[in-house]
Parts: sequence; C-alpha cells; structure tokens
Amino acid sequence: MGESTLAGQAAAVVRDGLCSGCGACVLLGPGLEMALEGGFSRPRPVEGTSPAPASPAFDRVCPGRTVVAQRPEGSRPHPTMGPVVTAAQGWATDPEFRFRGSSGGVLSALTAWLLDSGRASTVVGAAASPTAPTRTVTVRLTGRADALAAAGSRYAPVSNAAAAVLGTPDAAFVGKPCEVAAVRALARARGEAAPLLLSFFCAGTPSQDATDALVAELSGATPPTALWYRGRGWPGRFTVVGADGTEASVTYDESWGRVLGPAAQWRCKLCVDGVGDSADLVAADFWHTDERGYPSFAEGDGVSAVLARTARGAELLAAAVEAGVLETAPLEVDDLAAVQPFQVRRRTTLAGRLAGVRLAGRAVPRYRGFGLWRHVLRAPRTQLRTASGSYSRARAGGGR
Repeated sequence: MGESTLAGQAAAVVRDGLCSGCGACVLLGPGLEMALEGGFSRPRPVEGTSPAPASPAFDRVCPGRTVVAQRPEGSRPHPTMGPVVTAAQGWATDPEFRFRGSSGGVLSALTAWLLDSGRASTVVGAAASPTAPTRTVTVRLTGRADALAAAGSRYAPVSNAAAAVLGTPDAAFVGKPCEVAAVRALARARGEAAPLLLSFFCAGTPSQDATDALVAELSGATPPTALWYRGRGWPGRFTVVGADGTEASVTYDESWGRVLGPAAQWRCKLCVDGVGDSADLVAADFWHTDERGYPSFAEGDGVSAVLARTARGAELLAAAVEAGVLETAPLEVDDLAAVQPFQVRRRTTLAGRLAGVRLAGRAVPRYRGFGLWRHVLRAPRTQLRTASGSYSRARAGGGR
C-alpha cells in the first residue's frame, strides 16, 4: 500500500522506525486503529474498511515526520528545558495525590480539580487496564476517583492522541511530549482550538515486552492483580500485587535502568523533545542531588518542577495555587536542568545523532526551531563522537 492512502502514510513511518505510537494518525481519517505490534503501539488498517485517502496534514502532524518548537507569546526560551512563562517547584496539597503520584502528584491533582471544579468537561489520560493491569490504556477521567486511580507514570505503550478532543474549549489532555506535539499540530492544521495540554518529562517509551519480563521475574507465571511503575512514595518502586495481596517490587532505578529504559523504541532515541515543549504546562521530577550533582533516588516526599509554557498554563498554575490545590516554591530553570542530565544530553547531542543516522542511510524526523546547531557550535567534537556512534548503531540495524 503506497502513500496515496492514510494507511500507507502511517505504514511508511513505521517502516522507517520513526513511529512513536502517539495515535494522532487515527484522527486524520477513518480506517486506522492503534494496536500492540512487536511490543509497541502501532497504526494498522481496521479490518473490513476502505482505505482513506492520504491526508495533506500528515507530515505536519506526525511526530515521526515533523516536530516544530513552540514559541508562545510571553515565554522565554531555555536552551534545553524549552519555553517558560513561569517556573516553580510544586506538589499536591492533597496527601493522597502527593503519595500516589510519581513525584509531587501535580498533574493528577490538577486533573481532579479541573473536573470537580467544572473548569474541564473531559480529561484524556492513561491508566492501568482494569482487566489486565500489566497493560496501559487511554481513559477519559471524570473526577477525583478516576484521577487518583490513574496517578503515577506508566512506562509502557499507549496512544492517547487517538482520543484527543479538539474544538472544545474546556477539554484537557494529558500525554507524552510526542502526543502533545501531535495534538497541538493537528489543532493548528484544522484551525480548531487545542485542548488544555498537560505533559511531563519523558525518557522514552519502553516495549510492553519489558514490562512483561519484569512482571514474570517478580511474580512468575501468575498474572498480577495490580501493577504500578512508580508512586506510593517518591520515586517509588516497580510493584506487582499477587492474587493473595502480596507485593513484590524492585527500585525505580533498577526497573528503569536495567529493564525498561534499554527497551525504549528507536524513535525515542532520536527524540528532540523529552520536556513537553508543546504543552501548556509540564511537570517533571525535581530530584535531590548528591555532592557530585547526580540525582539521588532516595525515598522522600515527592516534589515536581512545574513549567508553565504558555499564558494558558500560567493562568492554570496560578489558579490552582490560589485554590489550594498545589503548593509551590521558587524554581530556577537552570537548577532543573542540573538535575535532568539525560534531557540536557539528549537535546545538546541530538544534531550529532541525527547526522550519524542520516549518513547511515536511515530516515530521521524534521525538527524545526529547536536551535540544535547552537549546540554543534559549542561542542563540535562531542557531536562528531556522537555522530560516529549513531552511524555504527544505525548501520547495525538499530530501530528495525
């Protein structure tokens, strides 16, 4: 199937190894659905439907093709942390949200408040499947109970953009940076209002197979009745709950560093935006650091860094603080960058990675407005080393 159809356009992105699994292509026309294939969420034709014609907006919306940096009015650009209108440390004042959330419970508390206060009519997010807790599914949140049940990161494939609500001023959307970028681009392409866009710092989407392997390691062949990746403390532990109520767990550092992180999809290794550049408001772990400046994963009360990237996000943050939903403290964005070395390294070395992959004859997305060349000029030798390593990995078949 050629690129004369929407399914053909999506299949080409998958074939190039550039699909992030966001699901936005499903909204570009009928006949596509998202499904797990090879451990990741991928678009496929709906059986029995006629193929939709190619979408002229596809290349502008699909983050496997193009991502454009946001430059909101009133924001100041940070070279690695994205545009910022206001910045703060923050945490939920509700102790349940702060405990259940992955860091300070900020996004979970915000979504509950948006719904319960009537500021939002619907919020799209992600949660554990109620019938298969090792799987992650897109959900429509309706209030505090739903938000609390969905609290905590899910390091697994899910395609929230496929369920985004456009053209409704009081809709809200919580998703990975690639999903948020796609939803904003789709709204722009259609000339419709984007939902309130909330995101978080993301290090990549691991294969579902990685979760399954870690579950099997902890619980054997017995399916768990509950699973959470983090939360229940900060940073929390990867935990499975058996039918008898017993828990087995490993540390966040071990689960991500040993099993989940290495299983991230190829598109994530070429990502320009792990910091939610296109969001109205984004939350991130504001780690404590040791004497060397490295993040410490010692358990404690969760604290989020909260960046309002647009006037809409700044108004939301201020209103939530005034309503007593969040408590905040001052934050210097450079201090956030200092405890997010992965995101800094990802942004500052990406030009070299992209060059190496292109030299190996592989396709890469188009990134506009992110200032990648500025990092080349500052550290050309680092870029050359990165390009060489990326060339070797791409030639060896990375991402296939």
